[in-house]
Formats: sequence, C-alpha cells, structure tokens
Amino acid sequence: MLKIRLQRTGRKNVPTFRIVLTDSKNSTKSGKFLEVLGNHDPRGDKGEVKADRVKYWMSQGAQLTGTLHNLFIKKGIIKGEKVNKLPKNVPQKKEEEVVAPKKEEVAKVTEKEETPAVEEVVEEVAPEATPAVEEVTPVVEEKTAE
Repeated sequence: MLKIRLQRTGRKNVPTFRIVLTDSKNSTKSGKFLEVLGNHDPRGDKGEVKADRVKYWMSQGAQLTGTLHNLFIKKGIIKGEKVNKLPKNVPQKKEEEVVAPKKEEVAKVTEKEETPAVEEVVEEVAPEATPAVEEVTPVVEEKTAE
C-alpha cells in the first residue's frame, strides 16, 4: 500500500519535512520514496505542495497519514473533517469551544469567599515576679606552699 507521509530533513532543532510518496513498509528514516510531493516547515507554517500530484496519488489508492490529512485540510487541498491524532484517552478540544466552570464549582468558590477570616487573639502575658538574683562572690582558692 502506498502512503503519503512526512520525512524529516533539516538539522538538529530546526525541523523541516519533505512530503513523500512511499511504500507503507518502508521506514520513515530509510530514505526510500517514489516521489517528492512537496515540503513543509512547521516553524513558519511555510511550504509548497504539489496539490495535483497529491490528488492523483490519492485517486490511485495512496493513503495520507493523520498529520498530513489535517495539514491538507488546513491548507484547503482536500475537504473534510480533521482526524483526532491524540491518544484515545485524551479528548480532542475544538478551537471554538470554551470550557465554562460548572455551577457547583462556582457555588463552592463563593461560599469560601463569604466566610470571614479567623482572627487570632493575642493574650498579653503579665510579667511574673522574677526571683531576686543574689550576688555570689567568687571563691578564690589559695595555694599552699609545700
């Protein structure tokens, strides 16, 4: 089966990708491909795509990877809905959807704000009568001559 996928090029920390047509059994890093269909730079959202060649190979049965499917929909090359490429346990967020806090959470927050702060009571401690300190004279031992 033929796949249209991204092949990483570029140096370290500067990713750029080729859009290539390859057999699905080939590794992404093998370098084996049948045709270069374009390139993509995710940092600047730049890149060129041979849209007519992509449509031709799709008509011949080539499959797109999920990332390329979403990219081509964004660029307007193909029509359809985006594919969720996240793991199955992570829901996909819609760009338009804004998550509003639940009514229960809002009620809990307002209850906490209404309670007055607990003031600490400081008790004054009366000075206790301190015992008088007696002066002690130092005892000096006299040395006896032997």
